[in-house]
Amino acid sequence: MSYVGPEFDPSQPPRRSVRRPLTVAVAALVPTCLAGYLVYQATSGPDGNEPARSLPASSSASADRDAPSGSSTPSSSGTGPSDKAKEKDKNDKDGKGGDADDNDSATKPSGGRPAANGPLKGKVVVIDPGHNPGNFRHPSDINRQVDIGTNRKECDTTGTSTNHGYTEAKFTLDVSRKLRTLLQKQGATVKFTQDDDRPWGPCVDERARIGNKAHADAVVSIHADGSGAGNRGYHVIMPGRVRSGSADTSAIVAPSKELGERIAGKFVSATGSAPSNYVGGGTGLDTRTDLGGLNLSTVPKVFIECGNMRDAKDEALLTSPTWRQKAAQGISEGIAGFLRE
Repeated sequence: MSYVGPEFDPSQPPRRSVRRPLTVAVAALVPTCLAGYLVYQATSGPDGNEPARSLPASSSASADRDAPSGSSTPSSSGTGPSDKAKEKDKNDKDGKGGDADDNDSATKPSGGRPAANGPLKGKVVVIDPGHNPGNFRHPSDINRQVDIGTNRKECDTTGTSTNHGYTEAKFTLDVSRKLRTLLQKQGATVKFTQDDDRPWGPCVDERARIGNKAHADAVVSIHADGSGAGNRGYHVIMPGRVRSGSADTSAIVAPSKELGERIAGKFVSATGSAPSNYVGGGTGLDTRTDLGGLNLSTVPKVFIECGNMRDAKDEALLTSPTWRQKAAQGISEGIAGFLRE
């Protein structure tokens, strides 16, 4: 056994014994380097920087390049996508994630800037997508009671879903985002109460405050109903006269009614859907005083229930991206007609 350390350095060979081999090694490297340079020149573009053609990337490099920002790629140990990613893929394939050819809600578009010009320039519209997709993870938060003027109610709910699992929260975000695009093209400044950008909420009282603080010219809350099978159609909910506690709708009842009537009229023409056969007596209009989002509003505001998610025929419409675009178009036209007056 030998030990090599500071006090036991092996003896060094005489310097002359390495000169000849070193000379031979250097001489052998010259043709190798020359050959490498010729290959580089043959595979380089005109300026010597951009390759004329690229070699196939390794599988791991392709995965890193193609993966969306913030996602993780499979490791060399064979670990696959996250459970959340696999669940999303499963939902998209079995129909729970909406139509596979237009899964708009999977990607969250930026708010962007309003158009420089347009008929709605200078107008502020607040869109309130009903029910945050994360509400179900925070039952204690959304179940706490908040003041709605006339009484106290739950902060929020999870919303409903179709019999095949397409959620109201996903529906409302998709329609709201389509609506935002249409309004911005006409010059409106559009704000959301939530854009799947917070863990849960906001509560119904905060939703109202968001519209109030924005001094919105119009606020529309997007929903879909969860009634019994056979109940079909849309209806627009308008605020009734309330003056109790912190709620006073006196100033907004009339303009909200006009906003609701315009949206209802344009919605039916854009979508072909009939007014509700179970709410509003066939008018597609309903007035309520038990909704905090309406009671606490100080600016014109309405809710729209775009259809009944629990009815098979309405479900076929609500889960269609083409129909959702029509729904957004109808709501947009109603809002624009109200704001241009």
